[in-house]
Amino acid sequence: MAAASIAWNAMKMTPLRWIPLAPLLLAPPAAAQLSAVAADAMADMSIEELANIQVTSVSKKPERLAAAAASVFVITADDIRRSGAASVPEVLRLAPNLQVAQSSGYSYAISARGFNSSRNTVPNKLLVLIDGRSVYSPFFSGVTWDAQQVMLEDIERIEVISGPGGTLWGLNAVNGVINISTRAAGATRGSLVALRAGQRGNHVALRQGAGDWRLQATYLNERHTELASGAPVKDARHQWQAGMRRDWGGGADLFSVHGNAYRGALDQPEPGAITTGTKLDLGTVGSSGASLTARWTHALDSGGSLMLQAYIDHSERDVPPTYAERIQVADLQFQHSLPANRIGQLVWGANVRHTWDAVTNSATVAFLPAKVRQNWASLFGQNELALRDNLRLVLGARVEHNDYTGAEFLPSMRLAWQVAPQHALWGGVSRTVRAPSRLDADTFIPGKPPYLLRGGPRVRSEVAKVFELGYRGQPLPGLSISATVFHNRYDHLRTQEVDVTRSFLTFDSKMEGKSRGIEMWGSYQATPWWRLNAGSMALHQRFALKAGSNDSAAPRTSGRDPSHTAQLRSTFILSTDKEIDVAVRKVARLASDQVPGYRALDARFGWRVRRDMELSVSGHNLNGAHAEYGPLATRSEVPREVALKLVWMH
Repeated sequence: MAAASIAWNAMKMTPLRWIPLAPLLLAPPAAAQLSAVAADAMADMSIEELANIQVTSVSKKPERLAAAAASVFVITADDIRRSGAASVPEVLRLAPNLQVAQSSGYSYAISARGFNSSRNTVPNKLLVLIDGRSVYSPFFSGVTWDAQQVMLEDIERIEVISGPGGTLWGLNAVNGVINISTRAAGATRGSLVALRAGQRGNHVALRQGAGDWRLQATYLNERHTELASGAPVKDARHQWQAGMRRDWGGGADLFSVHGNAYRGALDQPEPGAITTGTKLDLGTVGSSGASLTARWTHALDSGGSLMLQAYIDHSERDVPPTYAERIQVADLQFQHSLPANRIGQLVWGANVRHTWDAVTNSATVAFLPAKVRQNWASLFGQNELALRDNLRLVLGARVEHNDYTGAEFLPSMRLAWQVAPQHALWGGVSRTVRAPSRLDADTFIPGKPPYLLRGGPRVRSEVAKVFELGYRGQPLPGLSISATVFHNRYDHLRTQEVDVTRSFLTFDSKMEGKSRGIEMWGSYQATPWWRLNAGSMALHQRFALKAGSNDSAAPRTSGRDPSHTAQLRSTFILSTDKEIDVAVRKVARLASDQVPGYRALDARFGWRVRRDMELSVSGHNLNGAHAEYGPLATRSEVPREVALKLVWMH
């Protein structure tokens, strides 16, 4: 009955939307088989192969996952396919070292190791990259997740680092780095059509690849969610995105160019993007943007390499009746990787970034000045020393300048010890920083004098000193384990102070904090056709005001994070053309907004109907709807959903 209901929902879509797809759906394939790349993506990797996956986010150079001196979890293309997820935030639930909380139909709060928002901040300590382009907004120091509509079938892997990444990636990589890499154009030749119809909405994805080119387009239409009372939440949306990628070159030189453009309309749920204590007549949010990235990599005869990357990014967001923003970013990066020698293996580079930021203010809120140009410039270096055959010392530092706080120093030291061929220990000490954003320094409420909130002229960079100790290994054949304990010390955390005149509020940096915890995960190949994956996290946070602060609410509202989470996934191959996946997640309550803890059950059944076609049925939150984030009066219940998906490749 559920499958019939889904099919009926799919047919209720406007017929004209399906007309362009009809030739592709009805035409018989010229070769009834998946490409070699697609077949590989649909096959499980062994535990040993997973340990040998090449990751680049930890050292900015390829290295084996098993040897990486950091807490890094890799989400593979096959993990994404078998999850039944419809978006990048849903895919990120697979990473046990992330906290993913959904507050409305399209709004997510995502963080690593705490700080998943507070009364005074948004989640602002997690750096996100898509093919080397940062999608971390300089406007509010966070990620607008609804704008990151990456075609899931194009993703090669997602590397999730929990812990500091400031030395290599710069300011704002405080608690983690998410690096999303899409496949090269040569790996996506031919045609692909992916259709997904679910109880909450419908998704269409098209891709065409030929030679060294790829073109793709996606469209989604999602219905609203509901409050616990059953009242509808104004959070429906529709959005399209189109993109291209070209990879070419040979010998020593490789080139890559990729670009995207998107546009969407999103209903705006209460209380709105910016809360002022006054009920507002919220309008539809208009979201659009475009980006273009170019990269050149040159292999040196000596064994080293050069990399030059440039990108431009334009985004617009109209949020009636509060504000509209327009941001342009131009970024240039250079990196030189030297070959290993007797003094180590050095990677160094430089980065310059310029932004043009224009805000249309309102009577409700203003960002002053309304137009700003900002510059970032940085220089980094990291050297890996082989102290012994099985002992490596990694020393690195970055100096980065921003217009708010000047130069910031970001050093790190890591030690990796290969205790035995299948067992490794590592430890690290780092200092990293989140620089202020316009939301911290330039916010004025209301939009005209007299102001109740008068910006943050005294806001400083938030500083974290991080201590880590980790283990990664294979204690038994078919079993892999990774575990990390960490202790973070924070200073200059943002507060909201009453001025000495007691006539207005202002942002400041008068809170400090500590957090400690453990994160661990593992995989067990029980039989050749059955694999179990498990992960858990425990976190304890404590905050205290510094002398001179009167923001008594800040310490108790700065932890919108669960004290623990756990997940278990079972992957089972029923036959050569059928598979089933079941996942259970447990998340503890959020004390700040009194969000109850919850358990969620997800499942997916996949059937390869033909060698060029896969049909799957997936269910999310099958045990019932639940809340995940936000105050009771406005938070959505994340609903139960069953969806049908068809993927055709030629």
